[in-house]
Amino acid sequence: MPTQQTITAGVDGSHESLDAATWAAHEALRRDLPLHLIHAGDPAADRSRLPEIDVPSGRESGALGRAVLQLSREHPTLGILDEQVTGSPVGALLAAARYSALLVLGSRGSGAITSALVGSVALAVAARASCPVALVRASGHPEDRGPTVGPDHPVVLGLDLAHSGDELLEYAFDAAASRRTPLHVVHIWTAPLIPSADAIDPMPEKAHLIAAELAPWRRKFPGTQVTDQLVHGLAGHHLVKAASTASLLVIGRRVPVGARLGRTTHAAIHQAKCPVVVVPHY
Repeated sequence: MPTQQTITAGVDGSHESLDAATWAAHEALRRDLPLHLIHAGDPAADRSRLPEIDVPSGRESGALGRAVLQLSREHPTLGILDEQVTGSPVGALLAAARYSALLVLGSRGSGAITSALVGSVALAVAARASCPVALVRASGHPEDRGPTVGPDHPVVLGLDLAHSGDELLEYAFDAAASRRTPLHVVHIWTAPLIPSADAIDPMPEKAHLIAAELAPWRRKFPGTQVTDQLVHGLAGHHLVKAASTASLLVIGRRVPVGARLGRTTHAAIHQAKCPVVVVPHY
């Protein structure tokens, strides 16, 4: 077990987990933290004697060593810790979250039906981890490699004005500052825009609230360009749309609320092309 905070990535031999580990390596270098690669389970115990049906087990065998070798070659100055854990992947990753600054997972696992679904391990961990969880889609933008970081590729923060949380705001501002990209803050609400002729337009009050919420963070991160947007409609749809050219999408998860992710978070994880970070906050 590491004795200091790490950027931790779960590996299982899939392309998704290797891409996630590569993304995690960039994040570890950016934050000057070691990278901790963890593989959980006992693939040998699940093997049959029929090689033709043992493709997932064969892929997992040696996955940790292959990931360490590849990332060591790509990033010779990066400190890499590797750990093999016997037992439930969800349990092992949740335990690792306690000493991690960030937990990074591929957004699709190695199951037979995951071509269309986010992996069950990723969803379970993102809903319960004590640290922020980044879900990296193998087929999406490679985040900070090439042209996907810069003024045209901001960090996007989905902000619930009723339940914002300092942990969420600090993570988003720090992510934008470390990437030297703008931060775009989006608040979306679904209540009627103006439900009746004598109703009060909610826009001025919401504009005041978001300005007040962001003011201390603007002062703390004076070098970060910040824009904000108020949108009325379906939260998941508009959040994914706002993040269409983003380098990173940051969303919050209130704790303690339960062991399941909300509808908006599900939409973001399933549909956003960029990496999605789910930040637990009070």
